[in-house]
Amino acid sequence: MFLIFLVGIPVILVNMLLQSMVSVWCIRFYIRRFGERDGTLAGVLALFGIITLVMLGNLTQIAIWGALFLWLGEFSTLQEAIYHSGVNFATLGYGDIVMSTQWKLLGPLEAVNGALMIGLSGACMLAVLQHHLRKQLAKNS
Repeated sequence: MFLIFLVGIPVILVNMLLQSMVSVWCIRFYIRRFGERDGTLAGVLALFGIITLVMLGNLTQIAIWGALFLWLGEFSTLQEAIYHSGVNFATLGYGDIVMSTQWKLLGPLEAVNGALMIGLSGACMLAVLQHHLRKQLAKNS
């Protein structure tokens, strides 16, 4: 079990760092590029851009986990490894593909990682949306 944590925790930490950087960068980008712009189109474009970037961050994390599973020899193809990773990361838990007993506990570790990072992505998008709505309300007051 110690080996599971020795392998899984560094991947979680790398993913947390990646998504934190993406989230902070997205909010800074929004403030610099759209912070002073008014209008519905500016808000929609800003939110669309942020959603796209945080989604790419999450997909990158799924690929990192999938590459780990492939490297550990759990899957014969990258496609299968990434599929299994996506199911874990999104906490879907289909159960149609099960990892070996030796590495099976990496699944719940990835699910916890995914739940946290998807939550961080939602918080990032909500921060941008709230900022835009506050601007619109202040403008209309």
